[in-house]
Amino acid sequence: MGGKTFMLMAGGTGGHIFPALAVAEALRGRGHHVIWLGSEGAMETRIVPQHDILLETLAIKGVRGNGWKRKLMLPFTLWKTVQAALKIIKKHRVDGVIGFGGFVTFPGGVAAKIAGIPIVIHEQNAIAGLANKQLSRWAARVLYAFPQVFDNPDGLVGNPVRADIANLPEPEQRFAGRQGRLKILVMGGSLGADILNKTVPQALALLPEAQRPTVYHQSGRNKLGNLQADYDSLGVQAECVEFIDDMVSAYRDADLVICRAGALTVAELTAAGLGALLVPYPHAVDDHQTANARFMVHSQSGLLLPQSQLTAEKLSEVLGGLTRETCLEWAKNARTLALPHSASDVAEAAVHTVS
Repeated sequence: MGGKTFMLMAGGTGGHIFPALAVAEALRGRGHHVIWLGSEGAMETRIVPQHDILLETLAIKGVRGNGWKRKLMLPFTLWKTVQAALKIIKKHRVDGVIGFGGFVTFPGGVAAKIAGIPIVIHEQNAIAGLANKQLSRWAARVLYAFPQVFDNPDGLVGNPVRADIANLPEPEQRFAGRQGRLKILVMGGSLGADILNKTVPQALALLPEAQRPTVYHQSGRNKLGNLQADYDSLGVQAECVEFIDDMVSAYRDADLVICRAGALTVAELTAAGLGALLVPYPHAVDDHQTANARFMVHSQSGLLLPQSQLTAEKLSEVLGGLTRETCLEWAKNARTLALPHSASDVAEAAVHTVS
C-alpha cells in the first residue's frame, strides 16, 4: 500500500508557492504522493516542475478589479474550471486537497467539495485572501500563519520556511564578536522594489562616511546596472546583486534587513531571527503587507516605514540612530515569533483529515 495522494493548490506569487513546496516535501517525506494545481502561464508553471512535482493547470485569472464583461462571464468561467478540476481530482484519485491561496485555489476547493474529499487551507498573510475566506466554510482544517486570522485557536501554525533558514544559529551566537560597521541586507523580492533601490543609496549618502553600514543590496530583475550606477554616483560603497542565490548566508551575516513585508519574507525573518525596517508594498490586496509588518513591530522586532512617508532623510535618520545592540534585541525578539515546525504541522493536519 502506498501513501495518500494530496493535491496542493497554490499559485500566482512566491508567497503562496514556496510555503506549499515546503509542505509538499514534508508530505513526500512521510511517503505520500503530491500533485499540484496551478494556473496556466503563472509563476508556479516555472517553479513547481523543478521540484519533480506533477503539475496540472486551470485556465483562470483573478477577478478583483477586472472589467464588467469578464465579471459577467465569471460564473461560467468558474464552473468550467471547477469541472476541469474535478476531472483532475478523479484522474489522480486525490484523497485530500490543501489550499494555499491564489486564484486557482477556489475552483479547486469547490471541486474537492463536490467530490466529497477533505479540504485543508493554509493562510499565509495576516489578512485572509478571498479564496481562503470562501473555502474556510467547507474546510476540515483551517490553518494560518498570523494570530487571530481565523477564529479557531488550534489553527495557528506559522508559515512553512526552508529548514536551512530555520536551522540558523541563534542571534546571540551569530552576533558574538561582531564589531565595526553594521551589515545591512536590502531586498525587494525577485522584481526588486523601486522605492528601496532609489531611497537606500540616497539615505546612505546623507550619513557621514564613517557611519555608513556595509550594504548587500538585491536589485531585482533587470535593475542591477541602474542600482550600481546610483551607488557609484553618490560615492557610496555597496555590493549589489540581481538575485541572492544563498539566502542562508545572507541572513546569517546581516545585522538588519530593509525589505517589503510579504508573508514569506516575514516568516523567514522570524525563523532566522532578524530585525527589519519594513516598507510594505502599498498596493497589496487588502493592504495585507502592512498587517504582516505590524506583527513584527508589535513584538519590537523592527520598524514600520510606510512607503508614502519614506524619504532619504527619514531613512538616513533611522539608520544613523541604530546600534548593533538594538539590532540584536530586534533579532532575538523576532526569533521568539518563529514557528519552525510549520511545514510538518500542515502536513500532519492534512494526513489526519484523510486517515
